[in-house]
Amino acid sequence: MPGLPTDRRRSTVLIVAAVAVCALVAAALLLLRPADTPPAGEPAATATGSPAPTGDTATTASPTAEAPAEVFAPAESTVAAVIGDTVTVSDRPGGTATQTLTNPQESGAPLVFRVEEIEGEWLRVLLTQRPNGSTGWIPAAAVRLSTTPYALVVTTSTNTLDLYEGGVKTGSFPVATGTGGTPTPVGHFALTELLAPTNGGYGPFAYGVSAFSEALTSFGGGPGQIGLHGTDDEGSIGSDASHGCIRMRNDDIVELAGILPLGTPIQVR
Repeated sequence: MPGLPTDRRRSTVLIVAAVAVCALVAAALLLLRPADTPPAGEPAATATGSPAPTGDTATTASPTAEAPAEVFAPAESTVAAVIGDTVTVSDRPGGTATQTLTNPQESGAPLVFRVEEIEGEWLRVLLTQRPNGSTGWIPAAAVRLSTTPYALVVTTSTNTLDLYEGGVKTGSFPVATGTGGTPTPVGHFALTELLAPTNGGYGPFAYGVSAFSEALTSFGGGPGQIGLHGTDDEGSIGSDASHGCIRMRNDDIVELAGILPLGTPIQVR
């Protein structure tokens, strides 16, 4: 993630089951595989098997002046956790498999999806791949379903992250988002991994997000996946300072890591 950990070396991966943008999610997953670079003087973040940030070079992008999209904070979301070692993905219910995904993920985190649609014995799920917003169909028999009442909404114009439970806003946190040249991508995504970074720069936890930088195709050895993580540079919070990842104060990411399960929806607007 532009902000996810850049090193995929196996180290301690901390997955909060009840509960895989801009250091690496990098490096902490989610800091996943973000496209974020650590604050000046900080080493690249590393998390066992976590996706590495992807954004070696930033491309210039004009900041948008569009008004934020309407808030998307469902009162309940369905989450699918893969049961076996693999799951096949098809382009339509009952269609020919187009890819096979492994469980757990490289980071060691379980393979979990946010369910977008249910059609009989098939589920349309949000995939962690380019282009952002990609979906595919998986067999319902291959997963265990659960629900979560939580949702996150990030507003880049105000650099805030709002926490919703049951469709009601229950908290608001200041964050740092991407710069004009490496903006945090907007859209509807989900939390995909939860890692504990093993080096400085990314705070105690990093979630991987199913979003990738649209300005960086690679970052710190990773694919430029976006991460939601802590930071050693809390002075950057409240500003446009990252390579696309979403940075939080360390106390705040610890709070979220204690309650948010993988598959939780996160909107960036």
